[in-house]
This record gives sequence, C-alpha cells and structure tokens, in this order.
Amino acid sequence: MSDPTPVFDDLREESRELDLLVAELTEKEWARATPAPRWSIAHQIAHLHWTDQAALLAMSDQAAFQKFAEQALAAPDSFVDDGAEDGVRLGPAELLARWRDGRQELDRALREAAARHTRFPWFGPPMSAAAMATGRLMETWAHGQDVADALGVVRAPTDRLRHVVRIGVRARDFAFAVRGLPAPEDEFRVEVQAPSGELWTYGPEDATQRVTGSAVDLCLLVTQRAHRADLALTAVGPDADRWLDIAQAFAGPPGTGRDPKEAAPRTAASKEAQPEEPAP
Repeated sequence: MSDPTPVFDDLREESRELDLLVAELTEKEWARATPAPRWSIAHQIAHLHWTDQAALLAMSDQAAFQKFAEQALAAPDSFVDDGAEDGVRLGPAELLARWRDGRQELDRALREAAARHTRFPWFGPPMSAAAMATGRLMETWAHGQDVADALGVVRAPTDRLRHVVRIGVRARDFAFAVRGLPAPEDEFRVEVQAPSGELWTYGPEDATQRVTGSAVDLCLLVTQRAHRADLALTAVGPDADRWLDIAQAFAGPPGTGRDPKEAAPRTAASKEAQPEEPAP
C-alpha cells in the first residue's frame, strides 16, 4: 500500500493557499459574486466547511452520517445550497474560524484513519482516507478557482494538480454513465504537461484514442470551471473527443459547466455541479 501522506500534505497546503486569498477580505468582498450562480465567496468557503464536516461525520459516526446522506438524497435540489447558506449566515469572521478549525480536525482524522487502514461511507462507494483527501483537494482547488476568478486573481498552478488529473481520468466511464451513454470499450492515452514541466501520462502508450494538453486545462475541464472551447486540450478519436465534451471528476448528476467566454451567459441554468457534492 502506498504512503498516503503526500495527499494529506497537499490537501493541507491547497487549503492554506485558499485561506491566504480570503483571510484579509472585507465583509463586502466576502459577499462578492463568484462564477457559480447565486454563490458568493462566502458560499464557496461555507460549502467547503460543510463538506469537511460531512467527512468528519462519516469517519466518526456512520449511523449519523447515513441519516445525513438520506436527508441529502431526499432534497437533492436544495440540501447543498441550504448548507452553504447556513455557513454564510455565520458571518465572515466566524465562518473563517470554523473552516480553519474543521480543516485541522479533518487533517488529524484522515491521518488516523489511514494508519488504521479503515474505510468509511460516503455519498457514493465507501472511501479510504486517501481517496477522501484526494476528493477534498479537488474540491478545494475548484472552489478556490471560483474565489480567484471573483477576485480577479491568477493563481500559480502547482503539481498538486496531479490529484485532480488522476480523479478526472479515472472518472471517465462515470462521465459517460451519468449521461446514459455507454463507456468507451478501449482505454485512452492521456498526456498532459504538469506545471513543473513534467509529462503526466495515463493509459496505454499505443492507444488510438488520445487526449493531450495542459494539466491545468484538464483540471479546469473535469471540474467544469471552464468551457472546452477556452482550453488548450486536443482529442484524437471520436470517443476521446466526446469525453472532452462531458468530462466531470465530481460525483452526482451531470454538471451544467461554464459557457465559453465568447458566448452569452445562461439565463435559466442552475448552479453548476460542485465537486464531491451528493447532488448539484
């Protein structure tokens, strides 16, 4: 079994960098709209805190988490938004403090769970501590992108994105299945350039279906933080080309994604699906 420590460390660092973006914001800036319809910066942080608490509940009290998951499934159109609204009502200072405390608690719990090699329930299949941390990192990065976009900040990408790329590649068949489409029969070759310049590769080298480009752009695609038309990704083969239209690395129904920069914004679309939510 590989050492899960690096993903725990990367999650902690990804969260710290997002913390630096919001720590000195004024109350007015916390209320600034983000690209996710109806969600402010405060909603983004509140949602991260909400999901951290869900993860802690899953690891500490499985019966209580089962009831929580049943409530989520019973109200798929409102449960996540309601959780974010609860966090927003705390006010920026209290929300920030609770998010920080929750992150530290989750970090300890994940490391302890990994040492015991335990698995715990989630909204999909049971999760290992490493898998949970990977999902939390993906979501932290994606919501952090929304915050950065709202603030007009360009974040320096890091090789922590390897975790997001890996989830996106592994979720290929899910992206087809959630849309009622048959999964491609053959594996794809995915080759993306990491922020460090390293080439990350997945799948058989001689595969006929191929995707190449920037790791950052693939992460923006699979978290649906940018439209394919605005990204430097190339597909070879009809199945690979189709995947770039529907890719998603998060659980739940298909997300609505983002409009291309040249297009007029949607007027009646719901908030795009958020990574690792039980429902969009």
